[in-house]
Amino acid sequence: MITPDGALTPPEPTGFDLADPEFRAAVVDLLGGLAYGELRAFSQLAADAELAPSLAQRSELAFLAEQEIGHYRLLADRLRSLGVEPEQAMQPFVAAIDAFHERTRPTGWLEGLVKAYVGEGIAQDFYREVAAYVDPDTRDLVIRVLDDSGRADFVVTAVRDAMAADPRVAGRLALWGRRLVGEALSQAQHVAVERDALTALLIGVPGRPAADLAELGRMFVRLTDEHTRRMERLGLTP
Repeated sequence: MITPDGALTPPEPTGFDLADPEFRAAVVDLLGGLAYGELRAFSQLAADAELAPSLAQRSELAFLAEQEIGHYRLLADRLRSLGVEPEQAMQPFVAAIDAFHERTRPTGWLEGLVKAYVGEGIAQDFYREVAAYVDPDTRDLVIRVLDDSGRADFVVTAVRDAMAADPRVAGRLALWGRRLVGEALSQAQHVAVERDALTALLIGVPGRPAADLAELGRMFVRLTDEHTRRMERLGLTP
């Protein structure tokens, strides 16, 4: 789970067996969903770079996009080591993730930045939470991939500078952030309940640590709390 300081506190690493078909399917789902999320994040950041008002900002976003594709390659390599083609693992998540991006298409540079930080942040927090219930090697890879690699600092600075130059944009971006949290939480819930292997991973089977239904409820509360902290860091009303 995510602690108040943002650290992940995993259960004891026992009961993890990739030879168990159900557990292996859950790991493949976790990596597949995350891989497609990283691939879409790359595409979104590359598109946002074209809207950047300065060459320096365009360069920064291009660098962040490059990091996302690097993360995707790490996940793809791990999936192949498990005997699964990345495209096969990602396919079940394409519709839900694409629908999220279609419903939250930014209308400009600043909305794109807020989405990259707030919207993607909720999805990343969800995958961190799920990673608490997998084997240590998979967990370490997920945490490595979800490192924001300077994205947060860049977005916070750019958004705060824009609001200082024109305070009128703050209200619009706050509304946008509230829309993003609703859509992102809906996507996370959809993924959690629609994939049987992930549901079994979270609810638990004998011999493996897992959350119970009450803990799942608390998980979504933590996701919302993390969203509030991100909005406050941007200087926006949650």
